[in-house]
Amino acid sequence: MNRREALFSLGAAAASTGLAATGRAAEIKGMPEATQMSADHLPVPARQGGAFRVLTDETDQKTLAAVFDRLIPADGNGPSATEAGCLDFVDDQLSRDYGAGKALYLEGPLNRENEEAIMGSPQFLATPRERYAAGLKALDAYAQKTDGAAFHALSPGRIDEILTGLEAGEIDLGADVNGQAFFELMLQNVREGYLADPLYGGNRDMAGWKMIGFPGARYDYRPYIDRRGEDLALAPVSLIPQD
Repeated sequence: MNRREALFSLGAAAASTGLAATGRAAEIKGMPEATQMSADHLPVPARQGGAFRVLTDETDQKTLAAVFDRLIPADGNGPSATEAGCLDFVDDQLSRDYGAGKALYLEGPLNRENEEAIMGSPQFLATPRERYAAGLKALDAYAQKTDGAAFHALSPGRIDEILTGLEAGEIDLGADVNGQAFFELMLQNVREGYLADPLYGGNRDMAGWKMIGFPGARYDYRPYIDRRGEDLALAPVSLIPQD
């Protein structure tokens, strides 16, 4: 659960796709109207204003911040998850279609044992927004019960122990929360927040991209296709419009 394991295991998959072997390109003309990009497929910037819309409970905010900053702590390579805006990223995503589970099938009936065997992982009828609401409160309740303190007030070492137990499926957060699956959800989302385009509220100052050497949302890579194995020293570029 160190910083590089959390980020580079995700980055390796992206890097394996590679670039096309040729720099030739042709202009597309007469593209059918039906194939044009629709508004719901365009990037939607994070809402501005600074106020949380879903993570409105202060204890929930502190609990998630404590989790995120142990999964991606600040070090010589870059800022922590919260310093990079991961809480803002997750809150914004939870306030939108992702949080409402618009891309998920959430209708019953559901045979949990059968579904888990077929899909290879637990299946949920709850939306991501609902899973966070229940999971963060269950995590804090667990800390209050076992350690007599709020989760965010525990020592970094103790937080690591709890997160390790969650990851291994060894900690019970109650009948309504699958602790292991909730850990995986938080890990996935903090990675996304740290490495997504800053347009979406995380990866502040493109810190995640700078750390892994990703040049960002550049329009054209053709000048660099044949320069294999070189450090191109390209400054990352965001989708955020520049003046």
